[in-house]
Amino acid sequence: MRLVIGIATVFATFAAGCGDEIGDGCSLSSECSTRGDRFCDTTQPGGYCTVIGCDHDTCPEEAVCVRFFPAGPLPADLPCDHLDEDTIGGTDDCTVDEICTLADYCAPRSAEIRFCMKKCGDDGDCRGDYECRTKELMIAHGGEPVPPSGETVADDPQKFCAAE
Repeated sequence: MRLVIGIATVFATFAAGCGDEIGDGCSLSSECSTRGDRFCDTTQPGGYCTVIGCDHDTCPEEAVCVRFFPAGPLPADLPCDHLDEDTIGGTDDCTVDEICTLADYCAPRSAEIRFCMKKCGDDGDCRGDYECRTKELMIAHGGEPVPPSGETVADDPQKFCAAE
């Protein structure tokens, strides 16, 4: 009997840690990873397995690091051009403690929060209640991929699955 229970425990542990990727549904963080390196964001529809505090090139292969800012622009936020801001010969509208967002407004760097989000090509790559965020949807609903250090967000950024 102990052998049967032992085999069942090993199988359950293996199954729980197998196949759970960024963007999968969840209700507990342990459903995302048995190693404790992923978080279940239960504020999202059906839960969303993710990693908090990522950086460019630190997410698993199926994901991209995405930064989010508070809903904006706020009345005090300055306009900027994300393709020219802080580039050689470009503009410098944002202060050193701000970043020019894809939506072309200056946001405080301290308000930024980052999550690994599932990459997608179209809505069919995302589960129900989620959209594949294009540049236009990123501007409208928030979120943008974190670019390599010293670079700006590309004009055709990597799409990712996020709640509609």
